Amino acid sequence: MKKFNFRKVLDGLTASSPGSGSSSNSGGVGSGSVHPGGTAGALREEIQESLTSDYFQICKTVRHGFPYQPTALAFDPVQKILAIGTRTGAIRILGRPGVDCYCQHESGAAVLQLQFLINEGALVSASSDDTLHLWNLRQKRPAILHSLKFNRERITYCHLPFQSKWLYVGTERGNTHIVNIESFILSGYVIMWNKAIELSTKTHPGPVVHLSDSPRDEGKLLIGYENGTVVFWDLKSKRAELRVYYDEAIHSIDWHHEGKQFMCSHSDGSLTLWNLKSPSRPFQTTVPHGKSQREGRKSEPCKPILKVEYKTCRNSEPFIIFSGGLSYDKACRRPSLTIMHGKAITVLEMDHPIVEFLTLCETPYPNEFQEPYAVAVLLEKDLIVVDLTQTNFPIFENPYPMDIHESPVTCTAYFADCPPDLILVLYSIGVKHKKQGYSTKEWPVSGGAWNLGAQTYPEIIITGHADGSIKFWDASAMTLQMLYKLKTSKVFEKQKVGDGKQTCEIVEEDPFAVQMIYWCPESRIFCVSGVSAYVIIYKFSRHEITTEIVSLEVRLQCDVEDIITPEPETSPPFPDLSSQLPSSRSLSGSTNTVSSEGVTKDSIPCLSVKTRPVRMPPGYQADLVIQLVWVDGEPPQQITSLAISSAYGIVAFGNCTGLVVVDFIQKTVLLSMGTIDLYRSSDLYQRQPRSPRKNKQFIADNFCMRGLSNFYPDLTKRIRTSYQSLTELNDSPVPLELERCKSPTSDHVNGHCTSPTSQSCSSGKRLSSADVSKVNRWGPGRPPFRKAQSAACMEISLPVTTEEARENSYNRSRSSSISSIDKDSKEAVTALYFMESFARKNDSTVSPCLFVGTSLGMVLLISLNLPSSDEQRFTEPVMVLPSGTFLSLKGAVLTFSCMDRTGSLMQPPYEVWRDPNNTDENEKTWKRKLVMNYSTSSQETGDHQYTIICSEKQAKIFSLPSQTCLYVHNITETSFILQAEVVVMCNSACLACFCANGHIMIMSLPSLRPMLDVNYLPLTDMRIARTFCFTNEGQALYLVSPTEIQRLTYSQEMCDNIQDMLGDLFTPIETPEAQNRGFLKGLFGGSGQTFDREELFGEATAGKASRSLAQHIPGPGSIEGMKGAAGGVMGELTRARIALDERGQRLGELEEKTAGMMTSAEAFSKHAHELMLKYKDKKWYQF
Repeated sequence: MKKFNFRKVLDGLTASSPGSGSSSNSGGVGSGSVHPGGTAGALREEIQESLTSDYFQICKTVRHGFPYQPTALAFDPVQKILAIGTRTGAIRILGRPGVDCYCQHESGAAVLQLQFLINEGALVSASSDDTLHLWNLRQKRPAILHSLKFNRERITYCHLPFQSKWLYVGTERGNTHIVNIESFILSGYVIMWNKAIELSTKTHPGPVVHLSDSPRDEGKLLIGYENGTVVFWDLKSKRAELRVYYDEAIHSIDWHHEGKQFMCSHSDGSLTLWNLKSPSRPFQTTVPHGKSQREGRKSEPCKPILKVEYKTCRNSEPFIIFSGGLSYDKACRRPSLTIMHGKAITVLEMDHPIVEFLTLCETPYPNEFQEPYAVAVLLEKDLIVVDLTQTNFPIFENPYPMDIHESPVTCTAYFADCPPDLILVLYSIGVKHKKQGYSTKEWPVSGGAWNLGAQTYPEIIITGHADGSIKFWDASAMTLQMLYKLKTSKVFEKQKVGDGKQTCEIVEEDPFAVQMIYWCPESRIFCVSGVSAYVIIYKFSRHEITTEIVSLEVRLQCDVEDIITPEPETSPPFPDLSSQLPSSRSLSGSTNTVSSEGVTKDSIPCLSVKTRPVRMPPGYQADLVIQLVWVDGEPPQQITSLAISSAYGIVAFGNCTGLVVVDFIQKTVLLSMGTIDLYRSSDLYQRQPRSPRKNKQFIADNFCMRGLSNFYPDLTKRIRTSYQSLTELNDSPVPLELERCKSPTSDHVNGHCTSPTSQSCSSGKRLSSADVSKVNRWGPGRPPFRKAQSAACMEISLPVTTEEARENSYNRSRSSSISSIDKDSKEAVTALYFMESFARKNDSTVSPCLFVGTSLGMVLLISLNLPSSDEQRFTEPVMVLPSGTFLSLKGAVLTFSCMDRTGSLMQPPYEVWRDPNNTDENEKTWKRKLVMNYSTSSQETGDHQYTIICSEKQAKIFSLPSQTCLYVHNITETSFILQAEVVVMCNSACLACFCANGHIMIMSLPSLRPMLDVNYLPLTDMRIARTFCFTNEGQALYLVSPTEIQRLTYSQEMCDNIQDMLGDLFTPIETPEAQNRGFLKGLFGGSGQTFDREELFGEATAGKASRSLAQHIPGPGSIEGMKGAAGGVMGELTRARIALDERGQRLGELEEKTAGMMTSAEAFSKHAHELMLKYKDKKWYQF
């Protein structure tokens, strides 16, 4: 039993305003008391809370998507795992589907190069801060074992020979150092650049761009310098065996497997093939993409060939694969990868620039035929693998979710524990629209091991994109696979540029961008709102239909901004609007308010819905399109809240102007009203009538898209910039300066006010008398653009004086806040919620209601009067009427939820799904089946229920129908909440909040006791705020970069079991045996088999390196050791088992050899005995 004390009561009384007035219909603005008796006492007796702080812990689980800003690529040909390094210091390691690991360098330095210790379960990374790191991959979350920081030289290239523990490191100065992988200590053996080049050379050869040992002789090292010099260094004799010079800079080098030839790529687009027997000039020079010239004339230079790989085949011509090298006269050509196989040259054009590529070969040994079978190409925004075994070089179908960013993500939704049949249904529809032409072979990156783990409930993630597309993803069991893709832009006509028609788009780019999504998994009703002020309702069907799209146009306007107060005698100064804001054309996004014909736009939607019959394939099919229209030359404001009820057949949405309620069954508008009109005569803020406004201002151009105004850094940009920055993929990190410690009104980002409840930013700018006269007509302290700000309705804030900022400091108490709120008459609808509840104080039974939350912290209950029978529902009108009930909180309202008298979370009613296009006769007569989700006893006895309301500043629990505030918790004073959700965990409800200062907070329900408060994630950009979402079972996600989704958990149980859910990167695999070289090759193939690196590079021979050259830094995983101990007991046992198997096999072979020797010895003894008997009695002279 949860214990209660009076501390909560005292805290609540302290939080309440001593002079606050009470309303008959409200808990009172600023009312923070926990009422000690009545329903509150009943609540204490009835509800037992089971959640404690031990149930919660924050932990990152898995990251999905394409690694943002990739820089490096590596592949283990035995383990068959792939590693990608990024500019932010991250490493993604990929194997078979389900094996996806993310790790991060603490320094955040860019990854320059990656090198696998092939089949050893380790990885070496070189970063831009000149540090080498050794990662242990024998555990599910890789850890750094050792680090080596170079102090005096910059790392440019690394090479680790197969089955070697010595790493060659080239530097910018041209020197080559050698590092022991086991101890991560620098060897005293150094190849200085001045010893490698000829003494007569007067210039520095440049940085080391290539290092590799000879496939023929491991004692020879090939060193490539940037200026075109190549040195073949003898490691034993410590001298250059030969040198090669070329006029053009070298970008890469690759060996022929026999070790007699090597190929270089150069900056002029040429490839040179060199023979070790004649190093004076190249054996062959080609410019693959250069124009053919007459004999004796050099080919025209081309773009640099950045990398070349020379791979041999046993039964065919070798493959020469390179990137770049195109002719300069083909400026419009896309980045390409060229594959030369014999006389055939194939150019594969890519959608994005090539960062790196690797050829995947059958053998890890460099001195054997390589037998390439695929090429992994890392692009700036994609990863593709090309099949080399087929003549048309098809690509493999990528099993990873690398296309999340195919169009920039604009919003997300996360659903855990959804109906299990949904995933199969969506997949069966989506698989029909998959692209064709992929390789028939299996994905070659198939390493690691993965199992389902203990988490078995289905999860679905929905992402909305800038091009209007929506993707449904299967997120079950820590994986991510796309199920179904919906294109909302197909509902609208394409906007043709230059066709002479006037355009009414309020954004110039991406007019179809998805802004908000609302999905009911049980009824399969899907609702979308877009940046162009439209709402589309989709219904799911398994059958294809061809039909016309029904559309409604809604005129939504508010008269408050069209009136002003009489001119006062004095007015605080405001900046000149003409100097602070762009022109009217810039504000309107794409066109002036007055068109070229001189006609003011009015009652025109932003987009044109298709009027002809449209073929709709199986899946989600558009049922109704609702568009807000231009009003008196002003564009509609963007939608800030959206909710739909399949049980009621009603959709509701609101913006900074007002509220719209539509019956999508009868396709009629039920309510289109300004927010202020919803109060009727009970407006708590008593807005006074004002005289007509003299000049219209383009107020509607201040868009209210959630959290977007924080992106653009200056006020002179066009309004569309707020959305353009949202869709910008290559966005640079935005510096953040959150002044959290001053007051609730002092939250700033990039110099602009971002606090949902803040007023305009302070500015010390003084105005001239002319400027003051321009402002005076707006009334005292009332600039034309002063609207309520919130995380759901952000806008540009004009600079004001310090006095004005102080005057408008936030205060929600009833006694002192009326004057400041009066200046913010523009009240946005920020939250909507359908539920069976008590609309009025004297109601005895629940009825359909719509909860409306506003940016001023007001909650209005709207009563929905629905027809009693199914037949009447399709014909009789639905009555929508404000009930006159008001509740209030501090800050803009974010979310609602309801609990029954036992403390169980109540789900909104819904209609059971049926196919609307089913041709079965039984389906035609099938009646609507509604699930109401409340107990019959509570309806009959008129019992109470509890409403949970959370705003940007606080959370309150109200008892209905008495409308008594039972609990209040002031969540934050110095910041504001970006995302709040009532979720279910361990069969109990709790309130999860994500704050702008990076804190994640969990509170129990209904007592609002803090269960968790962790400073998890600083708000580096508004992308996180826009995409962060909570769901049930302790799960959450956000878009951590433009291309990646980060999932996390706040459940202690999941944190404890996370190791079982992740895949294994390393699996014990026997290293393939090297091919038999044969007697002649072994005799004349070089001395590679007798080369001992330990003897040459060890401390006994080479000595110790200078301590000032590099510093060894033990990693967090180094105490476990390199030889499998970091993998835990199971890893050690696995290695021991393999060792025992190998030992047993060797013992068996030894036993066979011993038995053969014993047999031979017995035969020899027998023959010796017989010989002794034969000559036993003979004299010496008888022989």
